[in-house]
Amino acid sequence: MSAVLQKLKRFKLRALHNQKKFGVAGRNCEEVLRKGCLHLQLPIPGSTLCLYEDGTEVTGDYFWSVPDDSELVLLTAGQTWQGYVSDISRFLSVFQEPHAELIQAARQLLSDERAPLRQKLLADLLGTVSENIAAETRAEDAPWFEGLESRFRNKSGYLRYSCESRIRSYLREVTSGASLVVTEAREEYLRVVGAMCQKLQAARYNSSYFDRGAKAGRRLCTPEGWFSCQGPFDVDDCASRHSINPYSNRESRVLFSTWNLDHVIEKKRTVVPTLAAAIHDAEGREVDWKYFYRLLFTSENLKLVHIACHKKTTHKLLCDPSRIYRAPAVPQRKRRARQRR
Repeated sequence: MSAVLQKLKRFKLRALHNQKKFGVAGRNCEEVLRKGCLHLQLPIPGSTLCLYEDGTEVTGDYFWSVPDDSELVLLTAGQTWQGYVSDISRFLSVFQEPHAELIQAARQLLSDERAPLRQKLLADLLGTVSENIAAETRAEDAPWFEGLESRFRNKSGYLRYSCESRIRSYLREVTSGASLVVTEAREEYLRVVGAMCQKLQAARYNSSYFDRGAKAGRRLCTPEGWFSCQGPFDVDDCASRHSINPYSNRESRVLFSTWNLDHVIEKKRTVVPTLAAAIHDAEGREVDWKYFYRLLFTSENLKLVHIACHKKTTHKLLCDPSRIYRAPAVPQRKRRARQRR
């Protein structure tokens, strides 16, 4: 044991939130702690050592279990360290409120960098810290509106227009489905489509889905404008955790146009043909057009997905047969008879 006690153990030591490390050696925990405090000019009383990796405190016999050249963090009274996660958390906090010095340093590095991977990382970093998420008007964030018509004066207005354009394109496809119906049933098909159109107009084509200022139940994003991918049609969530904020900068706005509002039960292969067949085969029954409306134009059957999560394969999902036609109304006489019983 005496031989072990005489052996010096070497470590790399640093203070909390200080990237500068220095070498220190000692025969026990107290010696390493004392040397570290002297070097860093920190008070010895209340100070402790812990592993940089996971925050485990280094004391007593555990000192000898720690491999040579391990990285340690010296904490003073009241300080804590949770390991790598503490550095990551601090790193992320920098980007929540980026300083001008950080942006300038990143730009300087990017101008001198030649390695493609490092160029991409720096460019992504600059894009992130240069975001102007809170800004809403053209006057507040002119670069965001570059390439857009002058009639768009705020970000929410443009994104409402973007969503409305998608929904209108779905309506055009549904209208063209009249060609699937025999001539005798075509008038009824167009009447149903007309009813859907009126409902869409009243709902402003569900344009609120992309509007961060809309009520919680009417938008697909956070109040700050963050959208999360809802995953492919056949899973409940996005395994890659794709997210985007088209309100942040021009590039994100453009990239958001590649995200899809994907029909879980397919519009062209399933919903429209089923609607056409239902009208043709009605035989006096009333088609529940509101059910088809929800499948075609609402988040009941639409999932917002990143382009990588948009599967182009056949979904092989069918409309619910029990919801295609409205239940026949019960005659008043029968209803009264039941009430008497």
